[in-house]
Amino acid sequence: MTGRVLEVTDLTKRFGGFVALDTVNLHVNENERFGLIGPNGSGKTTMINCVSGALFNNEGTVVFEGEDITRMPAFKRAQLGIARSFQIPKPFKSMSVLENLRVPLEYAAWGRTGHRHIDEQAMEILELIGFADRAHDNSAGLTQVDMRKLELARALAAKPKLLVSDEAMAGLSSAEVDEILDILFKLNERGVAVIMIEHIMRAVMRFCERIVVLDAGKKIAEGLPDEIVRNPDVERAYLGE
Repeated sequence: MTGRVLEVTDLTKRFGGFVALDTVNLHVNENERFGLIGPNGSGKTTMINCVSGALFNNEGTVVFEGEDITRMPAFKRAQLGIARSFQIPKPFKSMSVLENLRVPLEYAAWGRTGHRHIDEQAMEILELIGFADRAHDNSAGLTQVDMRKLELARALAAKPKLLVSDEAMAGLSSAEVDEILDILFKLNERGVAVIMIEHIMRAVMRFCERIVVLDAGKKIAEGLPDEIVRNPDVERAYLGE
């Protein structure tokens, strides 16, 4: 039986009088391709910030691989195996592509690398995403889609057990979306559970095995992709009455 890599229970986050998340429950199974969707302002990013440690929730618990990490700082969560990519990539622009991967390999993944040669591991990751020929390019000169690939490579360099892909395909062409999807499938095939946050429904439907939908800080639906697209509550959340 597949275990749960992440379990979020009754998670609530307030900003002053505004309730961004209201007693939300969700879980992610080992090696699962999981979708977290919802209209703008639904609480998706707040949820992921609470999971990754960028924010602390006011109530509820976050459990990762059986360990309560609710009050654990972000860097320790990264060291345990939670990684995320950001919608707006921010590489170290003075560094090459390869050098950008050394940072998470040395600081986030050191306890799980077997202490093998850092550059060797970095090249393995670049080969996985089809980026080996760009290893010594300066990251400041990359195109938008290549920046997204580097962002995923940096997340992978943290040797995650759970990867959060936060709108990695926003603004990309259809062919570029397929390139990023192929990378995410490869990561999942290596045993990494993936949470996809995405507005491109074609990508969500192709990638995700199970989806949770948030609206105004509440969970309004959970199920298989085909069930979600037919759910009247989801239609109302996106399209209105």
